[in-house]
Amino acid sequence: MATFLLAFGALFSIVNPLSGAFIFFGATRELEPKTRAAVSRWVSIYAFCIVAASLYIGAYVLKFFGISIPVLRVAGGIIVSMTGWRMLNEPDATEQRRSETPSPKSIAVSPSRLAFYPLTMPLTTGPGTISVAISIGASRPSGLHAPLLVFFIETLAATALLVGLVYAFYRNASRLADLIGATGTTIVVRLSAFLLFCIGIQVFWNGAAELLGTLPLGSAGGT
Repeated sequence: MATFLLAFGALFSIVNPLSGAFIFFGATRELEPKTRAAVSRWVSIYAFCIVAASLYIGAYVLKFFGISIPVLRVAGGIIVSMTGWRMLNEPDATEQRRSETPSPKSIAVSPSRLAFYPLTMPLTTGPGTISVAISIGASRPSGLHAPLLVFFIETLAATALLVGLVYAFYRNASRLADLIGATGTTIVVRLSAFLLFCIGIQVFWNGAAELLGTLPLGSAGGT
């Protein structure tokens, strides 16, 4: 269960479906409840595809472009920590992101088209989520044996549980907003921002430590 807990904890802290549900509600408040439910279902489907693709083929894409995993972790950590820092210092991060997120007003568009941008990308699964998912996928065991199968099962279960929570929170976003209220929403977003900042620093340090470990420190003394 170690891989499952690691993958789910890291992805859940960044995606944060609870705080995202309030922003989702702000972006879809003009839609009918039936349409909002359909959009939330498609958001969870797209989120599953993005996270799964990042987990299982993201490392190969990086290899094709010549980008190393430590560099990805450094870049992803910077993005995540900057996002958390910005949310911590904004007067009201939820209201700010609500105003910046385009509200889908046209109900003539199918929910599948309405759900991808900006509700899935970048609202739910942004660059930070993709970076962390690729980093987790890059740590998979090598070779075709039992540990690799266990890795795929645990990460797939973590992804499925994550998108299930995304669907549950987004589908009931209006009820959550009424239940918690404006003050509770602000508290949730602030705590989420602090967790994001800490996770970003940790991801950055993991990548930086790997890069520093590759420096030829002993070559200068031998010359």
